[in-house]
Amino acid sequence: MTGFSKGIRKVEVALKWDPSPADRPPTDLDIVAATFTSGDPYGAPAYLVHFDSRSPDGTILLNRDSTDGKGFGWDEVMTVELERLDARYARVVVGVVIQQRSGHRTFAQVVHPAVRIREGYTVLAEDDFGSVLGATAATIAEFVRDDSGEWTFHSGVHGFDEDPAAFTQVMGRARRA
Repeated sequence: MTGFSKGIRKVEVALKWDPSPADRPPTDLDIVAATFTSGDPYGAPAYLVHFDSRSPDGTILLNRDSTDGKGFGWDEVMTVELERLDARYARVVVGVVIQQRSGHRTFAQVVHPAVRIREGYTVLAEDDFGSVLGATAATIAEFVRDDSGEWTFHSGVHGFDEDPAAFTQVMGRARRA
């Protein structure tokens, strides 16, 4: 069949890393999702979802949060129910940020970081942050609603050198080619 697609409906974003060596402070990575309205798809986020917040309608949920990478398997897991998002939302950008409480840390200093994005059993993307080793944060996925109302997935890891608060304000900006 051609022209028949349901688009991306519900995704799981999973993040893992190994604990820091015993002589180093714990490493804390966080998944962050930012929603953008159709009236301002590259401006300020309409709302953010991270370890200390939730989406107002329950469509984006952080199911698991780790502060040290000592979980079994995937340390942080976020579910994004795109099909349930109100029609006023046109974009969702998902990123990962390294907490900077114990000094400046980049992905090069995180032991075995990995991210997986999947819809059901279908893996949409996997990455080890190897292309952004000098970054303190990175966007890992962008979901865009098309004119028919269906969601499409744009993969790619893009690094930022921002603290967690600043990252949430710039993560959804349009990238220059």
